[in-house]
Amino acid sequence: MLENKTMTSEDLIKLEDEHGAHNYHPLPVVLAKGNGVHVWDVEGKQYYDFLSAYSAVNQGHCHPAIVGAMTKQAETLTLTSRAFYNDVLGKYEKFITEYFGFDKVLPMNTGAEAVETAIKLCRKWAYEKKGIDENKAQIIVCDNNFHGRTTTIVSFSNDPVANKNFGPYTPGFIRIPYNDLSELERVIQNENIAGFLVEPIQGEAGVMVPDEGYLQKAKEVCKKHGVLFIADEVQTGIARTGRMLAVDHENVKPDILILGKAISGGAYPVSAVLADDQVMEVIQPGQHGSTFGGNPVGAQVAMAALTVVKDEKLEENAENLGVLFRDRMNQMIEKSDLVKLVRGKGLLNAIVINDSEDSSTAWDICVKLKENGLLAKPTHGNIIRFAPPLVMTEEQLHDCCDIIERTIAEFEQ
Repeated sequence: MLENKTMTSEDLIKLEDEHGAHNYHPLPVVLAKGNGVHVWDVEGKQYYDFLSAYSAVNQGHCHPAIVGAMTKQAETLTLTSRAFYNDVLGKYEKFITEYFGFDKVLPMNTGAEAVETAIKLCRKWAYEKKGIDENKAQIIVCDNNFHGRTTTIVSFSNDPVANKNFGPYTPGFIRIPYNDLSELERVIQNENIAGFLVEPIQGEAGVMVPDEGYLQKAKEVCKKHGVLFIADEVQTGIARTGRMLAVDHENVKPDILILGKAISGGAYPVSAVLADDQVMEVIQPGQHGSTFGGNPVGAQVAMAALTVVKDEKLEENAENLGVLFRDRMNQMIEKSDLVKLVRGKGLLNAIVINDSEDSSTAWDICVKLKENGLLAKPTHGNIIRFAPPLVMTEEQLHDCCDIIERTIAEFEQ
């Protein structure tokens, strides 16, 4: 039993270290409270959150409309499983399919579950609709992808940290370079290709933004060859990039859309796979499911979270503040030897540190940013990702840019 005493950050970090699996390397800060764009540690220090739980908290921490929907439903009915109907799911399914313009949704809980669901859906469609011989279907994926950490997903990762010693790996995937249309056109000639699974922007890889027109042309290539275009918008969706979906920048409608994270505003695990009838109808009773998928709490939370995005015009805010942020960073880069470039769309951005990937510089900068009141995290060694809640104001963004510039200047002295 824990002693009935106030525990410090040091105490709580030690507790996790002693009793939890070491599958993460968190920044040394212990958070106890969140509201809007701010979080507070257990000692009461306030920070700007510039990660948003990997873009799950787009609507800001503890948004009252989302929390209100969750608590109200939790007091009434939390879970029935799909053995029975409940009085919320159908309303949610109508809401989300109309919201994104698809015929059907298959509700799940986490982003990785949703990706797995899309893979199963694509394969079944390939055998029953496209006529590929059973067990021959292949799905094209991209180098440096990040779609989750299940056994199947890490099977097509090229990150040794993600897949080393987790084999044998699941077959059925062909990996090609990201943002390479000629290679896509070459590989897609294979008659067993069922789908192309792609992140519109590769977030975990360091906010890698493809060339303008890449997504539109990739969709055209897929359509020409009868291949499903599958967009993983778990991180890039829900207004993060300045559009409701990142594919909206190029007016692309995926054949299968994968959503998660901010679909619930970070209040509850909710994910979704959306497709039109000619794809989704291949799934029949008993062929896929989840005890918690489509539960009443998750459904209410998702409707509230998506309503907030529209009501508070978060797409427009992300677009405008993203331009401002990159302008401020580019001004800093002109005077800096430490930062090479900034890239991104909307409020999904990254700066690249002028150092090797195996250096500790980016980590050290993030630790100093924490000391200066802003929380961010490195990715791929020398890249720092910046993704604040989309409810941030222009004044707050300028304040954050000041903190970043001041911190970088400290390292250049």
